[in-house]
Amino acid sequence: MKHIVLITNYLMLLLMLLTVASCKKDTNPEQVVIATSKTHELLQLLPETAHGLTVAKLSDDYHFLLTTTEHDPYVSTSKLTKANPTDSVVLCFEYKSSKELEFMQIFFADPIAEARSMKTGKVPSASTWKEWAVTLNKQITDYSWGNVGHYLRLDFGDDAGYEIELRNIHFRGMTLAEKEEEDAKEAKIAADKKFGENIRKYLDTQFTSFITTVDAGTNIITVKGTIVGDGDFALCEIPPYLDVAQLNDFALCRPLNASVFTETFDRYIERDGFNYDRTLSKWLIVKKSAGDKYDTMASHARYPDYIYATEATIQQKPAGKIGLGGYINHGTQRQDLDDLGITSVTVNLPITEFMRSRQTGNAIEYRYGGKNYYFERNWIESFDARLRECATRNIVVAAIVLIQPATNCADREIGELLQHPDFAGGYYTMPDMTSPESVNAYAAALDFLASRYCRADNQYGRIHHWIMHNEVDVGIEWTNMGHNKPMLTYTDAYMKSMRICYNIARQYDPYSEVFGSFTHSWTRAVGIASDSYPTLDMLRAINDYCRAEGDFRWALAFHCYPQDLNEPKTWNDTEATYSTATARITFKNLEVLDHWAKQPANFYQGVEKRTVWLSENGTNSRTYSETDLSEQAAGFAWGWKKLKYLDGIDAMQWHNWADNEAEFGLRIGLRMFSSYNLERKEVWYAYQAAETPDEDRVFQKYLSLIGIADWNIIQTIY
Repeated sequence: MKHIVLITNYLMLLLMLLTVASCKKDTNPEQVVIATSKTHELLQLLPETAHGLTVAKLSDDYHFLLTTTEHDPYVSTSKLTKANPTDSVVLCFEYKSSKELEFMQIFFADPIAEARSMKTGKVPSASTWKEWAVTLNKQITDYSWGNVGHYLRLDFGDDAGYEIELRNIHFRGMTLAEKEEEDAKEAKIAADKKFGENIRKYLDTQFTSFITTVDAGTNIITVKGTIVGDGDFALCEIPPYLDVAQLNDFALCRPLNASVFTETFDRYIERDGFNYDRTLSKWLIVKKSAGDKYDTMASHARYPDYIYATEATIQQKPAGKIGLGGYINHGTQRQDLDDLGITSVTVNLPITEFMRSRQTGNAIEYRYGGKNYYFERNWIESFDARLRECATRNIVVAAIVLIQPATNCADREIGELLQHPDFAGGYYTMPDMTSPESVNAYAAALDFLASRYCRADNQYGRIHHWIMHNEVDVGIEWTNMGHNKPMLTYTDAYMKSMRICYNIARQYDPYSEVFGSFTHSWTRAVGIASDSYPTLDMLRAINDYCRAEGDFRWALAFHCYPQDLNEPKTWNDTEATYSTATARITFKNLEVLDHWAKQPANFYQGVEKRTVWLSENGTNSRTYSETDLSEQAAGFAWGWKKLKYLDGIDAMQWHNWADNEAEFGLRIGLRMFSSYNLERKEVWYAYQAAETPDEDRVFQKYLSLIGIADWNIIQTIY
């Protein structure tokens, strides 16, 4: 009997082991939760906290139907009744929705602040119940979130018309797959941080050897320099897809045998499968510290100082300061160019809308770097018409270079070549410059555009200047290359993009400038702290690069919207002071921007003021009531009466020409919505009067509205 019992127990144990083994074999490791609390707290959504959406409870207290009704829709969760376990770091819920949500933003309350929030990626559509989850361990730690009484605010995108059914909102532990993904993210963050530290060390190092000049001729690159010290030195080429601050084995080298040298190179070389144009490279002195490898930098790298231009273009500057943003060649808008006295415009140039990897049957073929690329003829010829209208009026044009995410591109191959590998959502992406293939594709697009629109005969119209991407200080939204990028790591990529465009445009037009695009942020970042940067910090970094690697004609495209984009009474902006340390620069305190522009430390080569445009700005009318329309016009009048006398700022371009239903609920146009027949707003007439003898008469009514006796409003900066 005892043996029978033992045998029976043995068989039961064997069966259990086999069962466990079988379960392990069949379990999806992505679904194995490696750390989670024994219980989790379900969170409710509180309808009374909702803004821009409706919240309907369905089967129970944890099952909801949400419908967004306006811009910036959000709702808060119930407060935690017990501390969130430290291992519960994944926010998740089950959901169904008929269409994709562009993003969610999660605020870790209390308090509710942009600096205590994060944006997620897309929420895909789902016809059946699916889990959506996001790992928040970094935010939970950084914001010390998870105590009793803490709660979340959930923002569901930015637009009306989205519907989602969701249930069982709670925190759980990470799965094995999520843990591996999170570890990879942490490793990437650490690598980016180290890269940023390397860049700072590189920029701050006082090298004794230096490159004196780099000249790019029609067929030859000439590099001159001086070596100080003993050792085995060489001249090294650094193409855009290599990072000078990351290398410790410099391969593209030519040994140097004299302390003062002049070296010449063929401008074009077969490399990495392309006919590479070395005008895009920078040049560096390196040395051997030990062994046979050139492993140590002995100078800063230097880009070309002079680039031979094939076209004899004429330098053109705006005849006045009144300009228009986002010119599209609409018939009424075309008439406004004349009626408003427009002397400068910006135009959007989304490369990935019209660039193709193969012939589509109606595309312009263009060969660059030994490879053919294609550009949609209908799009290009429509763009030609836009620029010709400007050229006939002697209007100066700046094109805003934009790269769409790969998923939004008509040609997925081009999109994947140009999208930055760390792209993590946002309206546009930083171009990918990490591989020869991507650099060649990006350069091909810019070369095609410059060859067409930087001609002396203006056959297709002219692009005078290039605004590089959009609001890069809030890159996570507008020029995305991933989350948690150190400022210098991000700026390094931006500098490469600026230099590629500049070095290509100057091959055709010796007067082309590239503009850096920034928000009204100055010393305080706009938006989420880990994903945005103070404008002034980035401008200082750009100056550091220019001092180290040679200056170039970069300019500033600044967006001086009011502190609150909805509030037109910009003269009341509390964060815009008359100090060089002001948090924001708006129409209220344009004197600070003027002061910056006039500092020799910010001049081109220390002797010439850089071009400064207010390339995107406007004041809002909350409604079309008489009061709101007058306040919008008064906001412009205040800004204009400063801009008019601040000669450090060269022009402004009003955004938008007409109110746009997709503009996040704003009405910042000179004209009303198209549904109102583009009727002129009061600000249109104020804009028309600026820079004319009629200005003071039209502006007179705004003195009392603002609460001032006269237009003597220029302030001293401290």
